[in-house]
Amino acid sequence: MSQVNNDPSVNSVLSNLNVANKNKDDEKPNEMGQSAFLELMITQMNNQDPLSPQDNTEFIAQLAQFSSVEGLERLNSNFEDFSGSFMSNQALQASSLVGRSVTVPTESTQLLEGGIVNGSVDLESSAGDMRLNIYDDKGALVANVPMGAQPAGELAFRWDGQNMEVNGELLKWQGGEEPVAPGEYRFEAIATQNGESQQLDTALSANVNSVTLGDDGQLTLNLAGVGAVNLGDVKQFN
Repeated sequence: MSQVNNDPSVNSVLSNLNVANKNKDDEKPNEMGQSAFLELMITQMNNQDPLSPQDNTEFIAQLAQFSSVEGLERLNSNFEDFSGSFMSNQALQASSLVGRSVTVPTESTQLLEGGIVNGSVDLESSAGDMRLNIYDDKGALVANVPMGAQPAGELAFRWDGQNMEVNGELLKWQGGEEPVAPGEYRFEAIATQNGESQQLDTALSANVNSVTLGDDGQLTLNLAGVGAVNLGDVKQFN
């Protein structure tokens, strides 16, 4: 697997992805090329029994068979070239993601110095008595944000370690007066739905530290405070 980040090593990753360097196989001495096949066929014609010559249809069938095999080999070669080019493009796109913020389904993320955590909760139905609890990496509750009743739909919030904004509205939260220190935090969304209190799934923003490109062309984002996440799981590019 290859890892892409925002340093000059990106060039080496792209070089390794070059199909000419990665997929070029040594010529196999036991394989028959076009010239060898034609030479063999001419030799066969020159040495055939003049009283019982080989039927022309047999030569045509051999030529057709050889042409089919050669066509398949060229098709495979073209597909390998296309696959290598596609992976190179993937690597270029991956390098542009490093340093950016993305939102993924998770309950923990990292609050950077001077940064903001963007988050969301999808409510399949209206919820009553909703609140958002935030815990530090030691499990201590640092923020308790009462949100009251919320309608069905997406509830978006932003938190900078001190101020909490929910759907564009600044809410007061029960915690310290001073902003919390940068670090990893866990978010817990609790709401009453259908008469029962339950925890809801959250999606949080996180910075892309590096990107891993697998041999199968799959991109995996390595996110600060989250870990490895498949590119297909990203909900939003911030």
